Amino acid sequence: MVLDQPRPAEQSPLQLRDVPLPTPSPGQIRVRVHCCGVCHTDLHTVEGDLSLPKLPVIPGHQIVGTVDALGQGAHAFREGDRVGIPWLHSTDGTCEYCRRGLENLCDNAQFTGLDVDGGYAESSIVGQDFAYAIPKIFSDEHAAPLLCAGIIG
Repeated sequence: MVLDQPRPAEQSPLQLRDVPLPTPSPGQIRVRVHCCGVCHTDLHTVEGDLSLPKLPVIPGHQIVGTVDALGQGAHAFREGDRVGIPWLHSTDGTCEYCRRGLENLCDNAQFTGLDVDGGYAESSIVGQDFAYAIPKIFSDEHAAPLLCAGIIG
């Protein structure tokens, strides 16, 4: 589901269309999406309440799926592993917050479904350091919302 231009949700701003399958860069993994939670932040994105750094964009940041491709040097996961992709897509690793272990406050963070395409797609890309193994005890549907709420803490 692609957002070309923000509009009120009642006007159906998301459009179903085919997009190229993303290719992971070095250190990244590609995740075949099983499910993606719907968050109020997605509504803010779709309706244009947030500044949108990229259009078109594919929203969705509570992603659970299976690794189906590895970029060069990506070794933290194997194809077939079930992982989650959260709201926090990447950080600069160099700002004061990152150096203090507070990367959730990074000055130059990028966010899934806002700065980079998210989980309202068949596949999504993320750096291996920002993907999380999902324990078998959680169903996809129960794990997905945790990938947003966890960043707040």
